[in-house]
This record gives sequence, structure tokens and C-alpha cells, in this order.
Amino acid sequence: MTPDNILQIGQQALKVAFLLSLPFLGFTLAVGLLISIFQAVTQIQEPTLTFLPKLLAVFAVMLLLGPWMLHMMLDYAQGIFGQLAAYVR
Repeated sequence: MTPDNILQIGQQALKVAFLLSLPFLGFTLAVGLLISIFQAVTQIQEPTLTFLPKLLAVFAVMLLLGPWMLHMMLDYAQGIFGQLAAYVR
């Protein structure tokens, strides 16, 4: 296994991790921003108010984008295991 192979595997892993976490982070950021605006407008300063909408947003992302995420993880794992013999040499 050459250092180039190790770098390529690491880059692929970081790319997959970034792409898988981006929807969760984006949706929870948007929901948090909306709740913060709502709290500022209504002057409701309840810290637990943001928890449930963010939790629901995460579940919605899982339901909507779960198949795509699973497909991406499986493609990465199949690529790694498929080339395992080439990496061991």
C-alpha cells in the first residue's frame, strides 16, 4: 500500500463524511435560525423550545434522504472492500 493509496482513501472518507453530515447540519441550522427569529419576535426566551423542532428536522432528513445516504455509504464500503486485495499487496 502506497502513501498515495492511503491519501486517496482518507480523502474519500472525508468527502463521504462531509456529504452525509451536510444535510443534517443544514436543516438543523435553518430550523434553529427560524426558531431564534420566532423567539426574538415573540420575546419567548425558552431554551428548550429549539430542541423538539431540531429533533423533528433530523428525523425528517433521515426519512427523506436516508436512502441516498445509505446508497452513498454502501458505495464507499463496496469500493474499499472491492479494492482490498490491491491495497494489501
